[in-house]
Amino acid sequence: MYLSRIREALPVVRETVERAAERAGRRGQDVVIVAVTKGHPRAAVDAALSAGLRDIGENRVQELEARVAEVGRTAATWHMIGHLQRNKVARVVGTFDLLHSLDSQRLAESLSAEAVERGLTLPVLLQVNTSGEETKSGFTANEASDALGRVLGLPGLAVCGIMTMAPLTQDERVLRAAFQGARKIFEDARGLARFEPRHLSMGMTNDYAIAVEEGSTMVRLGTALFGERPA
Repeated sequence: MYLSRIREALPVVRETVERAAERAGRRGQDVVIVAVTKGHPRAAVDAALSAGLRDIGENRVQELEARVAEVGRTAATWHMIGHLQRNKVARVVGTFDLLHSLDSQRLAESLSAEAVERGLTLPVLLQVNTSGEETKSGFTANEASDALGRVLGLPGLAVCGIMTMAPLTQDERVLRAAFQGARKIFEDARGLARFEPRHLSMGMTNDYAIAVEEGSTMVRLGTALFGERPA
């Protein structure tokens, strides 16, 4: 079921990304598709890998651990995209290839300490809350610049971009405003020492075309690829 579903869905997704990128004067091949397998069985991961998707994302530490144990650490590029509690840092460090959700100074300090202790450098994205929604994690747009400066001063972390989540709405103006806010933070940070401007992670199933038009280099897609999660 998953293999046939993704074989049908992936060409549509890629064409949507390509057209959105062209409208922005960019190349669709420069946008990474992260297949988010949250709530789906291992068959979804296997289908994604069979279809040529190498980037797999999970929202929860337990699910990420299970995926890596089942499939293998080197079988994919593993993305931790959900909120990370500080008491789970020791468990997850060394499991992901990219953390999208560095959303507080305290979490940054915990990750830094764990990385230094293990002799690692952790690739992370600073999560910014450009929508202003109280239900979303991340640094506000107003504090992002100072926060980024503090995080860049911590050892063991490689801050290689920005992540945001837009509101769940069909209002294109609201979506574009959220994405434009993240892109401005990303562009303004380009000159900062130790900042590696590689990834602007924004866009999910309901808004990824708009996100790509606004500069996203990485979209996080679950339903668009796999359909609704099983009950």
